[in-house]
Amino acid sequence: MSMLFIFSLLMILSVFTTKISSRFGIPLLLVFMLIGIIFGSDVLNLFYFDDALLTKRIADVLLIFILFHGGYSTTRAAFRRVAGPALTLATLGVILTAFVLGFFVHHIFHLPFLESMMIASIIASTDAAAVYMITRQNPIKSKLATTIEVESAANDPMAILLTLAFINLLTIGGGSYFQYILNLTWQFIGGVLVGFVISKISVYLFDHLKSENRGNYNVLMIGLILLGYGTADLIAANGIIAVFFMGYWLGNSEFTGKQGASNFVEGITTLSNVALFLMLGLLVFPSNFANIWKEGLIIALVLTFVARPVAVFLSLIPFKYTVKEQAFISWGGIKGAVAVVLATYPYASNLDQNGIVFDIIFFVVLVSCVVQGMSLGKLSQLFNFTADRPLTSPYTVELHTTKKSDVDMFEIHIEKNARAINKSIASLGLGSDMVISSIIRDEAMLIPSGSIVLQEEDILFVLAHSYDIDRVNQLLNDPETEPEPDPEPAIV
Repeated sequence: MSMLFIFSLLMILSVFTTKISSRFGIPLLLVFMLIGIIFGSDVLNLFYFDDALLTKRIADVLLIFILFHGGYSTTRAAFRRVAGPALTLATLGVILTAFVLGFFVHHIFHLPFLESMMIASIIASTDAAAVYMITRQNPIKSKLATTIEVESAANDPMAILLTLAFINLLTIGGGSYFQYILNLTWQFIGGVLVGFVISKISVYLFDHLKSENRGNYNVLMIGLILLGYGTADLIAANGIIAVFFMGYWLGNSEFTGKQGASNFVEGITTLSNVALFLMLGLLVFPSNFANIWKEGLIIALVLTFVARPVAVFLSLIPFKYTVKEQAFISWGGIKGAVAVVLATYPYASNLDQNGIVFDIIFFVVLVSCVVQGMSLGKLSQLFNFTADRPLTSPYTVELHTTKKSDVDMFEIHIEKNARAINKSIASLGLGSDMVISSIIRDEAMLIPSGSIVLQEEDILFVLAHSYDIDRVNQLLNDPETEPEPDPEPAIV
């Protein structure tokens, strides 16, 4: 039976299982991996797949789009609030996690120190794809969600560099530590610079494309994302950092065709997530877990309850996080695709020919997804860190233009206790330079008129100037306030 035919069916099945995932609170990434495991080589054997090197190559490409979307969807205000702690966790936190875990692996399993550090480095970073999927399923307060999201997007380079450093020491036994530090510094600085430059080039090209074919904007977006990664790779900087920051600056810029491009980026990111975790599930042979589950469980326990908490609490000392917030961030260190991809590196370097390291890492990732992934939402509720789930519209209304304009279509949600509730549109005084094009109520689209009365949880599509949309949102959503009484006249 055609492998392409089977894989297409698995992707379709994965999409429909998202309803089950939402209903029972199971992380989507775990659902996708389990589908791959069940239909893969070791269970139903409908799709035989054991090529770790091919997995690495494909995963590297898919991660580009996943991490670009992470930066693209991060607002400037949210990033500025957490840049210090998140980037500290992404660098110092990964180093501390690796060395604490490596110390325990070395002394518990009596492995050589360098080999212990290689294993610890592979699993030291948190996974952006896993974190994003879980925080989207379980809305968490902005500060905490952005902290673990930015950390997870930015900490892969450190894990990669540490892994490559210890593999290098194990294989060719050399290299200057000073050179490693310089290399790491350039990876970050070069990646950020490339991301900034390509984001500016992207805005210019979008504004000057002027194509009536909306698909051309989508093709341009793919090309620019790959250009960001490729440029960083060309100058030996870190491509993951480059595309994350390119996404961040591009997402916080105004350019022609932005709304349509944003919807396309979200779609291609979803595709990348499904394909990535399906492929990782197909790659694993669960029968191998019988030989390594004890070692994997011990490493997972030490990582979750010792190494990660130590790294988080030490890294966040200079920043204003409560103990409860630090504990939550520690529990949010979910492992995923990056660790599994890095676990293929020892195999490629002839350090794991029997696949034991790969199986241990995959087992730890599964434990992390099940234990931390399924409980993070519950923990946010217990700690009162849960944010309100945003309203979602079954409709999308876009304004496609071939020229740059400060007029765009905006989506505004009527919130609880909003001023506009139970008032007609005509009575709100919104002004003549904006138009409410449609209203979504109870999943039905209404054509608005001046006499229609707005209700809580209405979703409005508003055509307005970009500079004016905040004023419109305030007029609609600011709570109604009672007028202050006139002061009593002074008695003379």
